[in-house]
Amino acid sequence: MQAAWYSQNGSARDVLCLGEQVTPKPAAGEVLVKLHTSGVNPSDVKSRTARPVTDPIIIPHSDGAGVIEAVGEGVPSSRIGERVWVWNGQWQRPLGTACEYIALPQQQAVALPEHIGDEAAACLGIPALTAVQAVHLAGDVKGQTVLVTGASSAVGHYIAQLLTQQGAKVIGTVGSDAKAAHARAAGCQHVIFYKTESVAERIQAITQGRGVDVIIDMDFSGTSALLSTGALKSHGTVVCYGSNNAGEVPIPFRALLYSSITLKFFLVYDLSPQDRSACLDKLTGLLQANALQHTIAATFKLQDIVLAHEAVEQGRLIGNVVIDLAS
Repeated sequence: MQAAWYSQNGSARDVLCLGEQVTPKPAAGEVLVKLHTSGVNPSDVKSRTARPVTDPIIIPHSDGAGVIEAVGEGVPSSRIGERVWVWNGQWQRPLGTACEYIALPQQQAVALPEHIGDEAAACLGIPALTAVQAVHLAGDVKGQTVLVTGASSAVGHYIAQLLTQQGAKVIGTVGSDAKAAHARAAGCQHVIFYKTESVAERIQAITQGRGVDVIIDMDFSGTSALLSTGALKSHGTVVCYGSNNAGEVPIPFRALLYSSITLKFFLVYDLSPQDRSACLDKLTGLLQANALQHTIAATFKLQDIVLAHEAVEQGRLIGNVVIDLAS
């Protein structure tokens, strides 16, 4: 099969290779998926540059979509021919979705409603599932004011939609006019240009000094300092799913203690079985109801995977980057 891979950390141009690899076979409990698309996420490019390489080759990317072509022992043959999207394709395993075929446990291949296209389906494993879990952890947000950092990002765009559907008032941080329009289209009632405006002062103005009820955060290294400004009201909640700083992040302990702030952190790759099942059920319902907007920023062929990775790293595109694996 055609695949892209790397064997050492480094820049996309230096380490990504393209060529033939052995087509996998499904083991017991697994399915073999003929992939039509592969999603490229920021975590994929971070893994290529920094995650220790412990196998001879790493086929990158965790997200993708396609059709089940074969099944292993114990998997109903009725699944053959089923359109699916996959999650955790390259989490704690070396062979991800930047290739023509992937074999993985059958529960990681989720039935895809007929009206959802393969490009959109390549955006579900990390962006959409992260959004569903983040909003779940935020609790009952009806009537509450929620700050979404990075509201125009792939995850933030889904979060803003879900919060709006649940009756929240959404404030989003953005970096440009184009990203502000994207965030508003997802339901943000207010946008804050974090590069040129004081986020804390704008929140105080929007909420008339009360602060927001919840912050759903993509970058705790930047948001931590915000927690001592009154931007988050007493007994408020922070739900965090990432940080641009992978090292130690200082927190304003006294401000958190005296305001009884709740911090909730999660990693979408490592959800508990109960949370994973609940998120999959919720997302399936949303897809069946066609209740989500999916934004594809750019599509590349597998031979242009270097350009796809560089596009994600540059951060200028609005929406998801997808690899088209159709021959």
